[in-house]
Amino acid sequence: MLAVLKKAGIPLIIVLIAIVVAAAMINMRQPPEKAEVEERAFLVNAIPVSSEDLQFVVKSQGTVQPKIQTVLSAQVSGRVTSVAEAFIEGGMFKKGDVLVQLEQADYNTDLKTAQAELARAQAALEEERARGKVAEEEWRSVKGSVAPELGLRKPQLAKELASVRAAEAQLERAQRNLERTTIRAPYDGLVRSKDIDLGQFVTVGKQLGVIYNTDVAEVRMPLSDNDLAYLQLPGTDGQSSPVELTATVAGKVVQWQGMLARDEGILDEQRRVIYAVAEVKDPYQRADNAQGVALKFGRFVQARISGNRGDDMIVLPRHVLRLDGTVLVVGEDRKLEIRDVVVQRADENSVYISAGLRSGEQVITSAVPNPYNGMALRLPGDEQDPAVEKDVEESKDTAIAKTERDA
Repeated sequence: MLAVLKKAGIPLIIVLIAIVVAAAMINMRQPPEKAEVEERAFLVNAIPVSSEDLQFVVKSQGTVQPKIQTVLSAQVSGRVTSVAEAFIEGGMFKKGDVLVQLEQADYNTDLKTAQAELARAQAALEEERARGKVAEEEWRSVKGSVAPELGLRKPQLAKELASVRAAEAQLERAQRNLERTTIRAPYDGLVRSKDIDLGQFVTVGKQLGVIYNTDVAEVRMPLSDNDLAYLQLPGTDGQSSPVELTATVAGKVVQWQGMLARDEGILDEQRRVIYAVAEVKDPYQRADNAQGVALKFGRFVQARISGNRGDDMIVLPRHVLRLDGTVLVVGEDRKLEIRDVVVQRADENSVYISAGLRSGEQVITSAVPNPYNGMALRLPGDEQDPAVEKDVEESKDTAIAKTERDA
């Protein structure tokens, strides 16, 4: 019995001793030391901002086209007897130059016939006037009273007068038809296409070619409703916005100056844009004092339209503006501020801020993950954080030790 008690009591004693020892160790345990966690200042890049008065620029593009283009057609029929050297694709001509000459023989004959008919009608008219005077004198001497209209041959006189007028009209038509055998240039321009040649017979209405006026070129540019808000479209006051056109010609960037002439007044149903038209004077530099590069029809150009003015605007890079319409600002004591701003306009490169920022403030341009108000910041010119310096030194020591091991 005693042996059994000994066997059962030994484990119980061991458990009691373990509990006593554990309690003593718990009482002797020292509380952990509290270490203050230093918040590292986040390194950012920032730019100082300043307000300025500026002029908005609207960008677009388009193809250069002539303001006036004409399809030359024959008003009379005939054989082509001569074609001007300039009447060829790309040929330049002046206003009044003869481009095509049709055969004139038949029209000269018609002109002479009309002249003869007019002379005959005029002679008949003079004869009838003389007969009327004789009839009036005879009536007075015989009857002694006022002669009637028929007695004075006035109806016959009116008939001959109408014949003269008809002959004059026939003569004018013959002269016009003769003049129409000579096709002259209606303006200074160039030949777009040529559809006839020497010896060819043309009929009335036959297309001879297509010509372009080189006095004024047009560029048709698509604009959105947002773009229109910053433009001064031509109106009754006569004011217009200048347009700068740019293209690469023979490997060089060339610019031309134009003016915004009008808008087409109709919204494109498919693209939801409205087209504005810019005009460029003397695109082919044909004036005597012209020295620039020709702006040829069909060339694709980029356009910069000078728009309305903006006062006290702050211009920032586009990426600085966050999706929620805020920007990050370096506040006092290098603390981050999330600032709401009013965006007046935005394009692919810049945003124009009209309110929410003050001149002299620094706006953060680098990426900041999970920003919050009061976040500690550090600029490249500031003294480096001691904790960061320690990490840098440890990194240097690790790199040196690794180099020695590799050696």
